Amino acid sequence: MINSYRELFSNNKKWVEETTNQNPDFFKNLAAGQSPQFLWIGCSDSRVPANEITGTMPGDIFVHRNIANMVIHTDISMLSVLDYAVNVLQVKHIIVCGHYGCGGVNTAMGNKQVGLIDNWLRHIKDVYRLHQTELNAIEDPAKRSNRLVELNVQEQVHDLTKTSIVQNAWANGKPLQVHGLVYDIANGILKDLDITVEDTHEIEGVYKLETVDV
Repeated sequence: MINSYRELFSNNKKWVEETTNQNPDFFKNLAAGQSPQFLWIGCSDSRVPANEITGTMPGDIFVHRNIANMVIHTDISMLSVLDYAVNVLQVKHIIVCGHYGCGGVNTAMGNKQVGLIDNWLRHIKDVYRLHQTELNAIEDPAKRSNRLVELNVQEQVHDLTKTSIVQNAWANGKPLQVHGLVYDIANGILKDLDITVEDTHEIEGVYKLETVDV
């Protein structure tokens, strides 16, 4: 256990040396600040690192991760990240990225209690309830899980558009797009679900917020 912990520092030194050899100014430039174009809302799964799977560098993507890439309207951590990304960093794209074989999604499909996380996974069960006719018609459990992963991403994209943060950005003329992606761990490929939203036209009326004059 101790050796595996110490190995992190050894790996860090190797990474710093290799990176500096390739670009002597890398850390100097990185320390100067960040101006990412993307906010990534992904799953905490250790197999889905945003920079590696997109081939981007540190500083390119602002990241928030939680179990099953959820956008929950009472999650102050997620909302704080969203607000900072949109209003301070001025990101142009928000990406919700799920992944096939998601443990949170698979657990939510069952009825076994696993602990505190049951309360978090209830939100995924709500997604299942909204689409239960389609999902119940899929006999293969793996295919049903994959489809729920996609539908969960879809609902999280919609939930982002319901936030005052995103709606106010659009009202103020900021160029901002919200995208839904799924990562396939089995082959490393990102799939665009083609559910990009860039204005309030697709938001149901009850969720549309009036602009407040300040």
